Order: sequence, then structure tokens, then C-alpha cells
Amino acid sequence: MLYVFYAAIAAACVLSVVFSFRSRRSTDPKSRGLNAALMNLSMGALLILASLVQVVLFEPDTVRIIVGAMFLLVGLFNLFAGFRNYGRFSRMQ
Repeated sequence: MLYVFYAAIAAACVLSVVFSFRSRRSTDPKSRGLNAALMNLSMGALLILASLVQVVLFEPDTVRIIVGAMFLLVGLFNLFAGFRNYGRFSRMQ
């Protein structure tokens, strides 16, 4: 199970870097916004998976739970912002 989490974290990290480069190199505002939204989605998935690793796979500790909860909140906010921005930029002409 640990290897599945680490593989998913690595995939989300790679996708986040790829979409970050694409959004920075694009000149079209629509594709820039779509790539930034996809970067937010993959970053949110990365943070949520990291929080699950902290909370589920290791011994429960106060600091570990606090860090996992913070990662979870930031990851959920990134997912929300990514979905919102993706909807906004996909409707753009």
C-alpha cells in the first residue's frame, strides 16, 4: 500500500510540474488558464495524498496529525480552485 501511495504522489508531482511549465510557456490566455487549473488539480491531489500518507500509514502523533490536516485543507482548497478555474477557462472563447 505504501508503494501505491508513493507512485500516486510521484505521478501527481510530475503532472504538476508539466502543467506548470505549460502554463508559463503558453501565450494564449485560455490555454494558460486551463494549464494553471490542471496544475492546481494535480497539486491538490498531491497534497491530499501526502496528508493520507501522514495520517494513515504511520503511528498517530500530534504533530503528524496537524501537518496532515493542514496538507488536507490546502489540498482541498487547490482542488476547489482548480475545478472553478477549469470551468471558467473552458467556457472562455
